[in-house]
Amino acid sequence: MGSILVGTASWTDRTLIASGWYPPSADNPERRLRYYAGQFPLVEVDATYYALPAEATATSWAERTPAGFTFNVKAFSLFTQHPTPVKALPADLRSAAAGSSGKERVYLKDVDPSVVDQAWERFLAALQPLRQAGKLGAILLQFPPWFPIGRSRRDYIVACAARVAPGRVCIEFRNKTWMTPENQEETLGFLASHQLPYVCVDMPQGYPSSIPPVLAATSDLAVVRMHGHSTKWDSKDIYERFGYEYSDGELAEWAPRIRDLAAGASTTHVLFNNCYRNYAQVNAQTLEEQLGLLVT
Repeated sequence: MGSILVGTASWTDRTLIASGWYPPSADNPERRLRYYAGQFPLVEVDATYYALPAEATATSWAERTPAGFTFNVKAFSLFTQHPTPVKALPADLRSAAAGSSGKERVYLKDVDPSVVDQAWERFLAALQPLRQAGKLGAILLQFPPWFPIGRSRRDYIVACAARVAPGRVCIEFRNKTWMTPENQEETLGFLASHQLPYVCVDMPQGYPSSIPPVLAATSDLAVVRMHGHSTKWDSKDIYERFGYEYSDGELAEWAPRIRDLAAGASTTHVLFNNCYRNYAQVNAQTLEEQLGLLVT
């Protein structure tokens, strides 16, 4: 069995800070990250979905975490074909991104390829401090519900992976056509043929964006994201969507499945995205205990 790293998709959420999970001494961003990195070996950065990161910020992350710590980083919304506020782009790219339309939000198809190239270059350059420190894990490409299975979409995934190389991406779908019973083999085969990690998910079922909890290793890295089972998955309130705390029994059912997944990969990342109060951190620590992992 390969190594298993467990962590969460946030260490800065305001409800987490208010929950009391951090000790009183962790009273600023630096001390909170240092404390978090003393509890877990892995974290996912989601702020990069909303705005391009700054190199100085990545440098501070690298400096505040121990050797061997891993940051997975969510790709900027424009790259995964989500609507992106023009103001989220660097100031010098905004007018070119909006064009003559003056739109406040744009999609990838609306933006001149040269602007997209610049955005990618800056995104990846800003993460260089993590790469140089050996702490950059995978770039999470979470594609939207309007990204169905098809040749052009497969080509786009491969193109994104090529941009990130020699770094790596991992692929999460939110359109059910990729993982219907008739398409699962094709999807997983496509990812495996390009050594692209499939992001296995646990999430509410019965919604247009629902993907079944299929566990599969399509490269030497396997990734699992635990979204919870909120009954308000379609809510616009992020805390209603992700405010779900797994029971010990639910996690006990997941532990052997994760062990089986890890048997087919060199490294497995398990990330709890049920980021409301301390739910994700408590669940991650419980799963570590159930897996018999040493807390770093």
